[in-house]
Amino acid sequence: MPGIIAASAEVLAAILGFTNFKWLAIGLLLFIGLLLSSGKTVYGLMEKTTRTIIFIGLPFVIFLVILLSRSTDWLALAQGLVGRGEGYRWFPAGLSLATFLAAFAYSGAGGNLNLSQSIYIKEKGYGMGHYAQKISGLFKNIRERQVLKLTGEDFEINSANLKTFATWWRRINAEHLLIFWLLGFLGIAMLMVLSFVTAFGLPDNAAGINFVINEGNMVRLAAGPILGILFLFVVGVMLWQTQLGVLDSSSRIMAENWALNKIGHTGEINLSKVYFYFLWLQIAFGMVLFLLNIYEPRTLIVIGAVINAVAMFAHIGLVNLMNLKVLPQELKPRLWRRVVLLLIFLIFGGFSLFTLWQKVADWLG
Repeated sequence: MPGIIAASAEVLAAILGFTNFKWLAIGLLLFIGLLLSSGKTVYGLMEKTTRTIIFIGLPFVIFLVILLSRSTDWLALAQGLVGRGEGYRWFPAGLSLATFLAAFAYSGAGGNLNLSQSIYIKEKGYGMGHYAQKISGLFKNIRERQVLKLTGEDFEINSANLKTFATWWRRINAEHLLIFWLLGFLGIAMLMVLSFVTAFGLPDNAAGINFVINEGNMVRLAAGPILGILFLFVVGVMLWQTQLGVLDSSSRIMAENWALNKIGHTGEINLSKVYFYFLWLQIAFGMVLFLLNIYEPRTLIVIGAVINAVAMFAHIGLVNLMNLKVLPQELKPRLWRRVVLLLIFLIFGGFSLFTLWQKVADWLG
């Protein structure tokens, strides 16, 4: 669902001073397709783009927070992190369960982005990913077919290999700790403080992505027009980059699933070509929705997130099953990891079923 790119287009349209952002959203979708198609390898281009946006956008947001916030705002953040809000504990009054589930599913690298982490590890060449096929750009080696082994590679269980595996596992955990936990938490916390000191309590926040536009207006009033415009531009670009990552990861997942059905676990195929079929089909789907005037960001984001939550319920269960049934005993996760995965599986299952039941009850009147 192209809700994030619609939000990006609405924010960038606010800078340009027009309200009908449908055509800008279509242009941004096409730009993503052309950008991903032009790189030598898709992941290399993705990594450079993401790194540039994060290391420019995050310091800018931190600068605005330091400039505009007071000590009481940081106290409100600390209280919020332990569930203390104004007049409620943990769950704000008036917040729909579907919206909460959407935020829960998208927290960190939520939804199907979790599935693509293993694919990115292959692209980086980490561990046994060294032996995997990379997805090249659309215009690079378009006719080349490679032998693809979608079941991955095994290694002999011995003390030397287990020591190497333990080193790899520590490094993978360190990367996730730095990127997903530290940078992710820092970015979300800073954006929360900034929204609190600028847009919190304004009457028209409820209308979709308006709270972000209100933030830009308040930054403009407090710190000058240049910083207000820069803030909206940075947010618009960060949202665009998020949609870029979503389209890339979902195309990879669908391409590998399609290849599994086509060639089985091992066979000859041009995976890059399959990837770009799915990428451009998704872009075309988004464009059709926009042309049919279905482009309100919040609606699309919530629908997509609820679908992702259901998908996470399924794939977390399958990951747990794989850990128990497929991995050698020496490589199985520790008990506490399995318990955490089981709890997440139950939480997503419960939320998904309850949200579905709530929607069915609403439809039935």
